[in-house]
Order: sequence, then C-alpha cells, then structure tokens
Amino acid sequence: MKPYLLVKRFLDFIFALFLLIVLSPLMLLAAIVIKLDSQGPVLFKQKRPGKDAKIFTIYKFRTMQVATEKDGKPLSDFERMTKVGSILRKTSIDELPQLFNILKGEMSFIGPRPLLVEYLGNYSSEQMRRHEVLPGISGWAQVNGRNAINWAKKFKLDVWYVENVSLLIDLKILFLTMYNVLRRKEINNSPSDTMPCFRGNTEKTM
Repeated sequence: MKPYLLVKRFLDFIFALFLLIVLSPLMLLAAIVIKLDSQGPVLFKQKRPGKDAKIFTIYKFRTMQVATEKDGKPLSDFERMTKVGSILRKTSIDELPQLFNILKGEMSFIGPRPLLVEYLGNYSSEQMRRHEVLPGISGWAQVNGRNAINWAKKFKLDVWYVENVSLLIDLKILFLTMYNVLRRKEINNSPSDTMPCFRGNTEKTM
C-alpha cells in the first residue's frame, strides 16, 4: 500500500466529519424539501462494490419518483426526475449523504466512482483494478469527460488513477470537480447525460 493512502484515509475522515457538521443545516433542509415534494424515502440507497469489490450501501438524496412506470409504460430516469431532484443534481447536493460512507471507511472524496454490482462479472482483469482503492464521490474519469466518454476510456482513466494516486492528483481532481459544479458542467440532468449499461468486454474477469 502506498503511504499516501493511509494519510488520505485520515484526511477523508477529518474533512467528512467537518463538512457534515457545517453542512448539516443544508442537508436537513434538503431532506425536508424532498419529503414535501414527492412521496418516498429521503435517501436513495443502493448496493455498490467498493475496495476489493466488497459490497456496501451507498447513500444519496433521492432525486427521482419512486414509481417506475406510468399507465403501464416504463419511465426513463429522466422522466422520473423530480423538480427538487433536478436542482439537487445540478448543485451536486444529492451526493452529500455519501459523507457518511466516507466516515464509515467505505468511500473517499476522490477515487473511481462505484458502479453497479451487476457489472462486476463484465470487467476485464485490467478494469477490475479500479477496485484496488476506495471508490470516490468524484474521480479522474469524472473530471475528464464523465458520461461524454465511452466505458473503455472511463476504465482506462480509473486504472490510471489507481496507478498514480497522490496528493497532488487528488487536489487537482478536487479543484476540477468544484470548478465543474460551479459551472454546472457535466451534471447528469438530461436524457443524453446517462451512460448506457456496461455490457462487458471480450476478455472477462476471471
């Protein structure tokens, strides 16, 4: 293990705890507005693979309607998006509950984004390396195209991060993430902003 990863974990915990205290009024307000806006739970919870592909539960503020169909027809994620959810995504406030994941040691501020559990069997041995570090709220792939790049490119960026993780790179990703949020750039908020499902490669993970 790189010595920096131990320092990184310590910094993650300290800053996550600090942000939870500072942002608790905003998170409480978001929870109230979500509850008033539509029926359903405040939090969206989903199983995701983390470091070493260990499964954990990721937390986000719910941004979609609970109903998945209308008049017998399935609704797309974009159609299910609530008005409040759209604002939460544009401002990235929906990601704030992941601070609890960071405190629990399941995530980091910076790292490959945790994807769906069902993708695990579709990775190549090289792509599987993205699980050698803790997943992050933001990552190298997110600040280098996010959903505008294909899966192959995204995974190459994830593995590059695993091989080159350092304080300077994390600070660069953090700065670019804040820059994108302020510009509301590369935020999933339209039908064309959603990545297609990852169907796998010719080489399967053994």
